[in-house]
Amino acid sequence: MPNLWNKLARRNPRDDAQTAPEAPPPPAQGGAALPDAPLPNVASGPDDLMTAEPQPRRGWRERLSGSGFARGLSSLFSRNPVLSDDLLDDLEVTLLSADVGVSATGEMIDDLRRRMHKREFADAAALRDALRERLVALLQPVAQPLATGGRRPFVLLVVGVNGVGKTTTIGKLARRFHDEHRDVLLAAGDTFRAAAVAQLQEWGARLGIPVCAQGQGADSASVIFDALQMAVAHRNDVLIADTAGRLHTRSGLMDELAKVKRVMGKLDPEAPHEVLMVIDGTNGQNAINQVRQFISTVGVTGLAVTKLDGTAKGGVVFALAREFALPIRYVGLGERAEDLRTFDPRAFVDGLLPGAA
Repeated sequence: MPNLWNKLARRNPRDDAQTAPEAPPPPAQGGAALPDAPLPNVASGPDDLMTAEPQPRRGWRERLSGSGFARGLSSLFSRNPVLSDDLLDDLEVTLLSADVGVSATGEMIDDLRRRMHKREFADAAALRDALRERLVALLQPVAQPLATGGRRPFVLLVVGVNGVGKTTTIGKLARRFHDEHRDVLLAAGDTFRAAAVAQLQEWGARLGIPVCAQGQGADSASVIFDALQMAVAHRNDVLIADTAGRLHTRSGLMDELAKVKRVMGKLDPEAPHEVLMVIDGTNGQNAINQVRQFISTVGVTGLAVTKLDGTAKGGVVFALAREFALPIRYVGLGERAEDLRTFDPRAFVDGLLPGAA
């Protein structure tokens, strides 16, 4: 439909609340923390993994309502209170602009249009509720929380391209496992970026979690292998291994990541038990190509999608679910530690759609 594509061409959504690049906390003094070190009640740089005073936990709707995707849907239904083909055309533009994907968007719009013409909807609010159910149904199969039971140590390898927030996500995961009284070990496998090692050591010191690290430029596979040996010897519950960010188009760097996985398998044939890929939600459709390449190289088993609270491209969650059917373990809804949430499809969709039940 030419007029639809003209609308889409004129639309230029911007991520009005782009998350600022990560700024590392000050380097830790004295290397890794002792396992029984106290947990200081202090702040941890821009990511606020620890806070001086308890802060109220903000809900999904409060976190997502300011995103470009949620604002687009809210504006759409406020402008179009009456059922019409124009409403569906505008909805199609909104979904495509949010990177829900051509296939997923087309299927939903065709179904909603067919049902509208059969007079199944009393008004635009009823159509909105039907859209909500379609979106939840698309995400429900991938809502599979990470289960770490049954293995000790449970080995979690964290991967992703440059700048998506892997090390920050690891800090938040470490905080989550620490709060669950898990015995955690961190492996500073990002040996190309000194700040990444410093971040892990700082957060380890604050949480009382040991960090296995070597000098900058050390072999990442060697660091992570040593960490796995340590975790086995000390009977840690969880080992979380960081890796250097790498462009999915650089075959040499991707081969190094495959080497990390092979080396771990020499000590534990089942390790890693989870390959968690961190996705920047602001990357939109580019994330599809990233995931495809990482799957072929290292066998991704779960996703964590970050920075969804401020992006107009949050629809990529739906595109990822339809394209790969990989479990979405976590989503990032802000900078604080508690803003890394276990993925909940209904809460996520309710946070995007105005007036959802």
